[in-house]
Amino acid sequence: MRLGIIVNDIKTELADYTTTRLAIAATNLGHDVWYMGVGDLACDPDEKTHGRARRVPDKKYRSCDVYLAALQGKQANSKRIILDELDVLLLRNDPAIDVNTRPWARLVGINFGRLAMRNGVIVLNDPYGLSQAVNKMYLQSFPEKVRPRTLITRDRGEIKDFIAEQGGSCILKPLAGSGGRNVFLVRPQDGINLNQMIDAVATEGYIIAEEYLPEASKGDTRMFLMNGLPLRCKGRYAAIRRVRPVGDSDIRSNLTAGAVAKKAIVTEQMLELAEMIRPKLIQDGMFFVGMDIVGDKLIEINVFSPGGLDSTEKLEGVSFCREVIHALEHKVEYRLQNQQGFNNIEIATL
Repeated sequence: MRLGIIVNDIKTELADYTTTRLAIAATNLGHDVWYMGVGDLACDPDEKTHGRARRVPDKKYRSCDVYLAALQGKQANSKRIILDELDVLLLRNDPAIDVNTRPWARLVGINFGRLAMRNGVIVLNDPYGLSQAVNKMYLQSFPEKVRPRTLITRDRGEIKDFIAEQGGSCILKPLAGSGGRNVFLVRPQDGINLNQMIDAVATEGYIIAEEYLPEASKGDTRMFLMNGLPLRCKGRYAAIRRVRPVGDSDIRSNLTAGAVAKKAIVTEQMLELAEMIRPKLIQDGMFFVGMDIVGDKLIEINVFSPGGLDSTEKLEGVSFCREVIHALEHKVEYRLQNQQGFNNIEIATL
């Protein structure tokens, strides 16, 4: 299998990224894995889509650190490849990372993914589905029952009215943000600072004012879904509990913001939540996603580059990444055996 991976920038990839673990799993299974940044792509006059790509030398890798050093170092094989000749293209760039510093880069993966897709490459997640999910408003397309009560606006008065309706407590966060940046918990006693909080979030565009769920103080659970179903390996679910260190007053449960990954207990309530959102994920061709759960609510869904699978593998002692790569192998085999009648969205969650 020839596998292409589009990331924000090869130079900024880290060893503990889920993308790295997926790449090393595919390489160790004998697949041809090529990395590209969003600035490395081109559509030539012959209408073929190309990428200045890098791959590691052929060998088995036991360490993500060694793998990434080989990818980013001088020993990497660097070549201009034709994306149309890939079997699978994974879109693992996060548009939210580029929203302020490189706005031109936000939709590059989606747009070049569409070009590759028209020539038979399996592109995941589906570019047309991803185009609906470039910010957190995507969550509003899921059943009202599964998500917190929410207001999305830039009007300060509307935000203050919503907070008052919620009894003075609310979460404020940017519509287009990621990584827990500019996320605030508003309490009844924070009225004097409320304007400053709103202004800070407004620097990134539209503001989400969200019902505060008291269970959030205990952290959240990230559960990974593949092909619309909870990802499992050897009877274990791919899920982690993300909690703040004792004494830390920060409300954000992002691992990048200092939260700690612990073993998750997957409940029937969580599985029911996953089942309720499954039809929409399948409709949109969402092969691999991360759903963040607090209590009985879905507070966020990451469809671009869900992270944390490395922590899940370490805690559960199984290789969920191999399961993901085996699923890609199955899609490629199915596409080869059934040339007629299956579009990218159908293949995405097959």
